[in-house]
Amino acid sequence: MLRATSHSHYIEAEPFGTLKLDSSERHLRRKLVTTDQGVQVMVDLPSPVLLADGDALVLEDGRAVRIIAAMEELYQVKPGEVPLRHLAWHIGNRHLAAQIEEDRILIRRDHVIRDMLKGLGATVEEVTERFQPVHGAYHSRDNGHDHEHSRGHGLHHHHD
Repeated sequence: MLRATSHSHYIEAEPFGTLKLDSSERHLRRKLVTTDQGVQVMVDLPSPVLLADGDALVLEDGRAVRIIAAMEELYQVKPGEVPLRHLAWHIGNRHLAAQIEEDRILIRRDHVIRDMLKGLGATVEEVTERFQPVHGAYHSRDNGHDHEHSRGHGLHHHHD
């Protein structure tokens, strides 16, 4: 069986295959995956990694499998009566995965959060896009399992 033991943020050569994953599936350390071409690959990385669109898993023989971010149903949050940084604080305070850009924030769809943000004066609309949450704020509430560090806060996780 093919094994991927490292990852790269840049590959020059044509990839051996592609792997389409949503944002929660792109958090990998050890997992059996099947490429879009039907080839099974055992991902066995030394530590957990949050892969971005265009990154690659590097196979033991040097070939690469390019990561493609799947389209996801998201909310696009834009400022209305309050500044974007105020909305970002409320989203961060709830430990939600968020993609923060200059003029908007993308979050997973959650009607309770949508209503809270609208109550703060934000404009919230449904969009379908690729989702790359901020690494330090990465937290998964909706895929039914915890990752080793999902209870941590910030970029560095210390267990006292």
